[in-house]
Amino acid sequence: MKGWRGLAVGAAALSVAVAGCGTSSDNAGGDSGEPKTLTVWLMDGSAPTTLTDALNKEFQDSNAGVTVKYEVQKWNGIQEKLTTALTSNNPPDVIELGNTQTAKFAAEETLYDLSGDASDLNGDQWLGGLKDSLTWDGKQYGMPFYAANRTVIYRTDLFEAAGIAAAPTSRDEWVAAIEKLKAANAADPDFQALYLPGQSWYTLLSFIWDEGGDVAQPQGSAWAGALDTPQAKAGVDFYKKLVDVSGTKAPKDADEATPQQMEVFGTGKVGMMIGLPWELAGAVKANPDLESKTAAFPIPSKTAGKAAPVFLGGSNLAIPAGSQNSDLAKAYLKLLSSKKYQDMLAEGGSVPGTSTDTQKLATNPLGKALAESAPNGKVTPTTPAWAAVEAGQNPLKDMLTAYLTGAKSLDDATSGANASLSKTLAG
Repeated sequence: MKGWRGLAVGAAALSVAVAGCGTSSDNAGGDSGEPKTLTVWLMDGSAPTTLTDALNKEFQDSNAGVTVKYEVQKWNGIQEKLTTALTSNNPPDVIELGNTQTAKFAAEETLYDLSGDASDLNGDQWLGGLKDSLTWDGKQYGMPFYAANRTVIYRTDLFEAAGIAAAPTSRDEWVAAIEKLKAANAADPDFQALYLPGQSWYTLLSFIWDEGGDVAQPQGSAWAGALDTPQAKAGVDFYKKLVDVSGTKAPKDADEATPQQMEVFGTGKVGMMIGLPWELAGAVKANPDLESKTAAFPIPSKTAGKAAPVFLGGSNLAIPAGSQNSDLAKAYLKLLSSKKYQDMLAEGGSVPGTSTDTQKLATNPLGKALAESAPNGKVTPTTPAWAAVEAGQNPLKDMLTAYLTGAKSLDDATSGANASLSKTLAG
């Protein structure tokens, strides 16, 4: 998934990645003792070394003659490297893929069909949103690895000073909290109750989904935009309401990376931001005083007491179709899907992709917010064409800027974006 760099809960940091790839050698368990090499590629920062060291050692100890060749891949140029590796005569055996990348490689028939192996990989515990991202043409092309999602990260001290007794559990309570923060800090012209960039479209997805809408819908074997529906328009309109009521000074023509919103939050002049765990870690690194003054709550739904659906960013694990060690690769994935290693992911701050048990994650406010949000997570349309939406002139970003600046009405902004999105998805 585009945009992931790391994950941290409180002071503990764990990088999160969302793409990957590996090399090969076929005999599950290696019972014959014949020397074999299982090549595993994971992304830089994808999993802590404590996990991968223990995993690789246990797998080798349980499979005579097998050596795990563990290789960490860099982000720069990974798309091209994946494409080359998956079409070679000697592809990796286990690879990590971003959840928005999986459909592309599945459609190209470069991934092994694991539909018949899901039960061995704890398929009944797969995180729903990531499972959807693995599905192509009715088949499963991998196993969920881990995920994380956006929560509302806030200053506990500023909430207390403003008389906000508890974290909001509905949109109305959220707006009321913004108003209280503004009133309590009215003397500071630099204060922002909520920092919300104009093009934070992953956040927008939560509001659209919460209204019962979507950005696109399948039409036969293709997809078409759904941004001009009443439900999608309501989500866009609520986004504008938050921007207007918060008085955010964030640019309306840029996303959360320009400037980096964690840097803005780190100035101490912001009450809330809608962000990822690693963004909180970045803010705390820049301003250590924030570590004891921050917490998080799920993005609230319009329905009181519920969390809004969230974009579930994360990674999947897959086996290249050309792997010469597919049985060994399945055994490796089976071990990684076990509770032991899923708990290790949770302890590091990730939402485990193949375990419904989030107890290990919910040991602090940020982890608790992640755990509460993740089961309601969703992903972008599972189609290879979606990559062009994110890589190109993203129509959702253009739509938000046009509406927030008044350049277009809600109807015109959503209609134009919908036409552009449908064209891109049609290839």
